[in-house]
Amino acid sequence: MRRGSVRTLSPQVPRANGVSEWDVGESIDRGSEATEEEALAASVTFFTDAGDVFTMSLDYRRLGTTGTKVSELCFGTWRFGRKTGGVLETSKEEAHELLDAYVERGGNFIDTANVYGDPNGTSEDWIGDWLSDYDREQFVVASKVYFGFDDENPNGSGLSRTHVRNQIEGTLDRLGTDYLDLYYIHRWDEETPIEETLSTLDRLVEEGKVNYLGASTMAAWQLTKALWKSDVEDYERFEVTQPLFHAGYYEDVADYLDVCGDQGLAVCPYSPLAGGFLTGKYERADPDDPTIVEAPDGSRADFDERFDQFYLSERGWHVLDAVRDVAEEVDATPAQVSLRWLMDYPEATVVPIVGARTVEQLDENVGAADVDLSDDQWERIMDARYGEDGKLIH
Repeated sequence: MRRGSVRTLSPQVPRANGVSEWDVGESIDRGSEATEEEALAASVTFFTDAGDVFTMSLDYRRLGTTGTKVSELCFGTWRFGRKTGGVLETSKEEAHELLDAYVERGGNFIDTANVYGDPNGTSEDWIGDWLSDYDREQFVVASKVYFGFDDENPNGSGLSRTHVRNQIEGTLDRLGTDYLDLYYIHRWDEETPIEETLSTLDRLVEEGKVNYLGASTMAAWQLTKALWKSDVEDYERFEVTQPLFHAGYYEDVADYLDVCGDQGLAVCPYSPLAGGFLTGKYERADPDDPTIVEAPDGSRADFDERFDQFYLSERGWHVLDAVRDVAEEVDATPAQVSLRWLMDYPEATVVPIVGARTVEQLDENVGAADVDLSDDQWERIMDARYGEDGKLIH
């Protein structure tokens, strides 16, 4: 059963070259024999003036309590221009191919940050070049601020008024736009009063440079303090959060998620597949040590020092076993079930941020939109973190 998601027939996103859009109720004669009734029945197909047919699998959800609707999977671009061991993970050509494919499947929500890519800003720059071929208003583009470009500048990072002001201008310039739909603080700043940060962000909204505000990577008490301060001072508040959250990592963010649910904040988890762990591509190599795995060459287990900390645990393996069992029952992949589990989270609107190295990986992720989990299957994955004695597995 889906929680909080309604499939709609939406127009395609028109490119700047004149491809027209259409809405439900209009004629959809685009060189195809398909009738409007057939398209509505399928709810996954739209046409271009050239007669091309694209498949759309993604539903749309309101972004928290805002009036903006986003596709139920956000596309993360942290790999764009990023180098691992000196090797480029995603080239500009590959990045644009992936973005095109995401749009063709109904996606409209793109996540980046001022420091993604090598050098910093590469991801924003490449997205900006790609956006120039599209109608900007059809997309919800998110970026972030905290980290900087100059390690020697004492004011070159953080959430001070000076740094936030400098970074928003650079972000807008690289993206080739005059506004951001969503601007996250990338993390909490222990050295800058939250009042200074919030007042600065509030002014950016007032000036039309930012539509909505978001918060990434903070504790429940920090989020609560920021929301309270926004209410007291009548500042624009955070409407979206971006925590680490996946089927194997819940207890540490449970209080945080409670705040989001109570306040109607959208939740956009990063690393929703636990760095690839929940795709099922890792196998346990030692029954006595959950951190020893058989992994594909070049996987995150080879280079990500956080992999053991956040993903490889007895609890993680128990959750993965449950995910695999459910995947077999619903004829889906572990990755699709893991994403669907998040999308069906009952206490808040959850829009996972997914990445992909290839269009095939993107298609697998988008396939989560067509997976249906029963309440029993959802609860079995949640309960897999507990042992037979009812205690939390570590």
